[in-house]
Amino acid sequence: MRENKDVRKRLFSLLPLFAGLALLAAAQDKKPEDKKPEADTASAAEVKPLPVSLGELSVSLEGLVNRVRPAVVQIFSTGYATADESDSGNTAALLSRQRSTGSGIVLSEDGFIVTNAHVVEGARRIQVRLSVARRNGRTATFEPEVKLLEAKLIGMDREMDVAVVKIDRTGLAHLPLGNSDAVRQGELVMAFGNPRGLEGSVSMGIVSSTSREIHPDDFLAYIQTDAPINPGNSGGPLIDSQGRVVGINTFILSESGGSEGLGFAIPSNIVGTVYTQLRKEGHVHRGRIGISVQTISPALAEGLDLARDWGVLVGDVTPDGPADKAGVKAGDMVLSANGRTMRNARQLESYIYRSPMKAKITLEVRRDKNDLSIDVPVIDSVDDPQRFADMVNPEDNLVPRLGILAIGIDKTLAAMLPGLRNSYGVVVAAGSSATDFTSGTGLQPGDVIYSVNQAPVGTVEALRKKVDEFKPGDEVAMQIERSGKLMFVAVEIE
Repeated sequence: MRENKDVRKRLFSLLPLFAGLALLAAAQDKKPEDKKPEADTASAAEVKPLPVSLGELSVSLEGLVNRVRPAVVQIFSTGYATADESDSGNTAALLSRQRSTGSGIVLSEDGFIVTNAHVVEGARRIQVRLSVARRNGRTATFEPEVKLLEAKLIGMDREMDVAVVKIDRTGLAHLPLGNSDAVRQGELVMAFGNPRGLEGSVSMGIVSSTSREIHPDDFLAYIQTDAPINPGNSGGPLIDSQGRVVGINTFILSESGGSEGLGFAIPSNIVGTVYTQLRKEGHVHRGRIGISVQTISPALAEGLDLARDWGVLVGDVTPDGPADKAGVKAGDMVLSANGRTMRNARQLESYIYRSPMKAKITLEVRRDKNDLSIDVPVIDSVDDPQRFADMVNPEDNLVPRLGILAIGIDKTLAAMLPGLRNSYGVVVAAGSSATDFTSGTGLQPGDVIYSVNQAPVGTVEALRKKVDEFKPGDEVAMQIERSGKLMFVAVEIE
């Protein structure tokens, strides 16, 4: 009995804390800037007043879980991934077979699901497991469906680590994307997913940071949370008190391999941008204007005699790029973009990245104590050449004597590589050290091979047959296109 009294006493001592958190969250939810962005998703959560007692808090959390859980799925992927660097000298080990599991979020009633790109990277087969709700009054339990559903990869963005898959099912429970710009430090959040394969797990915590940069040169800032996240949570939602997705759980920082309260989620506004483009076009446009920027520090401000010791400084301007043609100069201090104050380089880079292609960004810059307004058009940046590794497998695409995996150009591939000099050729998707990737003197991922010793090659099979004519150790001259330029490279035959 003494133990029970002590437990009750400890619970009641926590009551003011829970009540305070609930009241703070309720006040925050009433802020006018917390607007739901436009999204191609219907709301799966009703706005309800938050509790002010421990019992009401528990009931409210149960209701939130019941609304969210049916839209969180388990994802199984089987396929190939690029081999580790330790295996790079082994041509047979260019790709290794891998099986992985993660989580996903249903964003539409007709089966579009968003997850992390690393969950389905290199997958040749993707399967999804849904949950079935069993209700008894207000209580609901969830059981995984026995049958796995086949899923199709719609597209992925490696840089943002976001992928979209589709299952053939309608009438699905789905979740709305919230406004991650309105998330506040200390806000209550819940993480859903399948950690370590434990289907349908949920944990609770707070937002530790709303804009966490893991590396100084990253333009993506993550939402940091102390809600327990473990391997297998990847791709699952970070949910706010209204049942909206404010982020996708992506990775943890941990010395032990388990959760240490350092979990990170991709903000929902970034997710929404990538999701919309992948669903519509199958790939993502990366906006750029042709400038390199850096965050102003007090030392830079003093040395360059700048008006303030914070903000964004233009470090370089790409010759003949959009910014150069519009009149932007190295050394300009960017005050705002389309009227929005830019406090650091990451903020400006992220804003440009998310801008529609062919749109114009009005930059307010300060140059020699004069303020200027410059309109700069946004253009599409070059896609990551590593994306081709997701389209190959050893059975069909291996060219063993070159140590590469290659893809013949067809209509689909040509659309991903606009402006090619020729309508034929073979694209290098991945390779080993035999191709001299590290020195930059041989073939590189993304190169388009047009000929071998002046003999044109238009398919992977034609490339294999041509290189089979040479002895090990022979060197051949290949004409390739790299980043829009034609060149010749010498490659040794294995």
